[in-house]
Amino acid sequence: MNIKQLHTQEKPVSAISLFKSELGNATAIQILQGETLKEHITKIPALLICVEGEVVFENEKGIKETLKSGDFVNIEPMVKHWVEGTVKSQLILIK
Repeated sequence: MNIKQLHTQEKPVSAISLFKSELGNATAIQILQGETLKEHITKIPALLICVEGEVVFENEKGIKETLKSGDFVNIEPMVKHWVEGTVKSQLILIK
């Protein structure tokens, strides 16, 4: 199945679990152009991978990274962060 087929256009930001185990999980995220995955905190380290599109990842420490297809960013635990879609984008979050 193609990652794009998991999401509809009805929601500006959508997250669907791809895989769960006792040790971690992977989540498919879609962010539409001009939309924001609002600020939040993760309790454990995470890896955000841009599969398609372009997003801007920012955190409260002043980190600002533009992610394009194939780019990734390590997300620190207990640090507020958010993601903005500059174009329709598909991401995978691994925790």
